[in-house]
Amino acid sequence: MPSFDVVSEVDFQEVRNAVDQAVRELGTRFDFKGVDAGFELADEKIRLHAQEEFQLTQMLDILRDKLTRREIDTRALDPGEVEASGKQKRQQFGLKQGIDKEASRKIVKLIKDAKVKVQSQVQGDQVRITGKKRDDLQQVIAMLKKVDLDLPLSFTNFRD
Repeated sequence: MPSFDVVSEVDFQEVRNAVDQAVRELGTRFDFKGVDAGFELADEKIRLHAQEEFQLTQMLDILRDKLTRREIDTRALDPGEVEASGKQKRQQFGLKQGIDKEASRKIVKLIKDAKVKVQSQVQGDQVRITGKKRDDLQQVIAMLKKVDLDLPLSFTNFRD
């Protein structure tokens, strides 16, 4: 019986490469010459620090550009609050991994509402979809790609 898994994962090696590229671009930008600003990747979190809040937004644009070029969905970024301490402003971004229970329930409900002859099961932080026909599974994939769940979904483990 054909099946596939719906997952939300981020390749950390690609994230590390994107952060390294952002650090290099930050060093070459004229508007950041002589400014104490930078990126840091630690514990599956990206930290930005700069002297002003508008510089943080510019740095975020750089980071999003680099992540997009490395084919990482920027919806995986989970922004934290902007913190101020002395002359420094800091912001931390977590990386969303896995599908939480609410989102998996939404996915299952969307599939049931579509009235496609497939079964869906929640398995931890992923959703397994099984069906008798490959076309039904492809229809579910196309439907999930159109829906905006605010999660970077990927479809893995396609078995025929």
